[in-house]
Amino acid sequence: MDLTELYQDLILDHGKKPRNFGKCNKFNHDAEGHNPLCGDNIHVYLSLDSEKKVKDISFEGSGCAISVASSSIMTEIVKGKSEKQARELLNSFFKMIKEGQEIKKVGLTEDEHIKFSSLAGVGKFPMRVKCATLSWHTLKAALDDEKKPINSELID
Repeated sequence: MDLTELYQDLILDHGKKPRNFGKCNKFNHDAEGHNPLCGDNIHVYLSLDSEKKVKDISFEGSGCAISVASSSIMTEIVKGKSEKQARELLNSFFKMIKEGQEIKKVGLTEDEHIKFSSLAGVGKFPMRVKCATLSWHTLKAALDDEKKPINSELID
């Protein structure tokens, strides 16, 4: 199996069997996101502890396989990271998707790096970029305590 097949399998697996799906207990940050063009809807729930570490993260919603897979992978990668690390991952993700920038392994396990990188190919399909980035924009809104729902059509 080559790397492209592995990445496709990861996206399909997370799209069909999303991890961290449902509302997590005792969340203290949350945000909603919506893509009006394709109908993707996401709600991210986040629990930051007193040291600003992501104690728990989950999501609810519906969308295409890429949207759901991206949300699922995001929750697996961000869980256990500090708020600062989560924000760095957000920036890295946007650069990877929009600019094709390679992801550095710093702070990621090999498994996390593979999952993160599996979403890089979405950048080659402009119509799918908003599907992949919606949950990440929604995570940023949750970290920022933004109460206004995210609209993917209003984000570059």
